[in-house]
Amino acid sequence: MHEENKAAANGCGKIRSGARNGAALLALMEKTGYSMVQQNGQRKFGGPPPGWEGPPPPRGCEVFVGKIPRDMYEDELVPVFERAGKIYELRLMMEFSGKFIGVCVSLDNCRLFIGAIPKDKKKEEILNEMKKVTEGVVDVIVYPNATDKTKNRGFAFVEYESHRAAAMARRRLIPGTFQPWGHTIQVDWADPEKVVDEETMQRVKVLYVRNLMISTTEDKIKAEFNKFKPGVVERVKKLRDYAFVHFFHREDAVAAMSIMNGKCIDGASIEVTLAKPVNKESSWKQYFNGQISPRSENLLGFPNKEDGAQKSLGKPASLAVRLNGQHSPGPPEVERSTYPIFPGIKLTPISMYSLKLSHFNSAVMHLDYFCHKNSWAPPEYCLYSTTSQDGKILLVYKVLISSIADDSQSYFMPEKLCTTVEDAKELAAQFTLLHL
Repeated sequence: MHEENKAAANGCGKIRSGARNGAALLALMEKTGYSMVQQNGQRKFGGPPPGWEGPPPPRGCEVFVGKIPRDMYEDELVPVFERAGKIYELRLMMEFSGKFIGVCVSLDNCRLFIGAIPKDKKKEEILNEMKKVTEGVVDVIVYPNATDKTKNRGFAFVEYESHRAAAMARRRLIPGTFQPWGHTIQVDWADPEKVVDEETMQRVKVLYVRNLMISTTEDKIKAEFNKFKPGVVERVKKLRDYAFVHFFHREDAVAAMSIMNGKCIDGASIEVTLAKPVNKESSWKQYFNGQISPRSENLLGFPNKEDGAQKSLGKPASLAVRLNGQHSPGPPEVERSTYPIFPGIKLTPISMYSLKLSHFNSAVMHLDYFCHKNSWAPPEYCLYSTTSQDGKILLVYKVLISSIADDSQSYFMPEKLCTTVEDAKELAAQFTLLHL
């Protein structure tokens, strides 16, 4: 048996209590022929297994198992998971929670979100800077600023050749020792775009158009897309610097995508792709991370009584939001259960900004998070009121967003009034997110 196998098994023997030691692991390796190596805080069993030929299994073949009891190891885990099929590799982390296990599909993410990037930096500069300190960089995705196409939006996505390369890069960048151009950057996993099945995509006849000038009108966009074949465009919906172009027939949409991608409209080089259909599982994360491109004209939506979206979320969903005169599906419902605090559970102080967006359930919190992510000042809310004909006090908030980087300011105020302060503030935050 390989010496590293013995070392890994003996290492486990030092941790186990009572008479249990590495003998069970040695027996498992002798029985299966798998090797075992301990490195970087984890122990790897297999990868590849004996007699394996060809490349490793493709992405999507891995599951993550959490909350494994502290005294359970490979000799007990392998027989359990072998019931589902042949194991290529099992990586066991050396820290355990002591609760029931949970299993979900492992996310083979190869993309990092990099925030607080100077807005004057070009794609090539960001790419070169990332290659200096991390390995396996494949590409950098940078989006132009909505109002000034010569600047970026203050963030970028870095694509790596593998999940491991991305994970190692994230570990390298997170401590804050790397300060490109004298700036402390923000690093997090990018949220992968939802995958729409091929059959659904074959029915799409809407194009998503990115990088438009804010001054470009819907009529101008319709005219430009009608040039290659008059009368093929049904309608256009433009939101800030992007738009959705609806066609009567799919074949015309596909042809227009090929012809119009990269064309200039009002001096801006546009990007054109097929829009992905609205999905009730679509989340706020994709909006914040610039991954909203393949949605529909109803970009964001919020639960309300009229469309039956109200669930047991702790308070009535009393705010009926109708942006652009129609309802749109809301972000995924967030689990609102409570759990008991068992004796001995360790509670750690954290910042809300270290959480994921899925932990927030209100637009007000999402907007605060979004501003922090982009190194902007916190949103400022200014309350205004008027009186209705029947004497009711009606309220509306104006939201001020200030960019710390370039001292620019933007105001946002919905065109609807509310009867409560809470609803007015939530509506204002929703409206602001929709137009950022």
